[in-house]
Amino acid sequence: MDMRRLVGLNFARLRREKGFTQERYAEISGVTQQYVSDLERGLRNPTVVTLFHLASALGAKPVDLVAEIEEG
Repeated sequence: MDMRRLVGLNFARLRREKGFTQERYAEISGVTQQYVSDLERGLRNPTVVTLFHLASALGAKPVDLVAEIEEG
């Protein structure tokens, strides 16, 4: 799986688990809602620093955003 897609899927799952809409996450994290949308669709290639900030706003670890997804 493409790394951008993997990060997007993990981010979307974690965001939903925390009960955040894209808009609410954007408000609390300082990124735009468009960035969140692009990230979740695999259109963004976040830097390591950005991964840290994205995860921190979710109360997660950066590694959670790049973890392999178990299929089944």
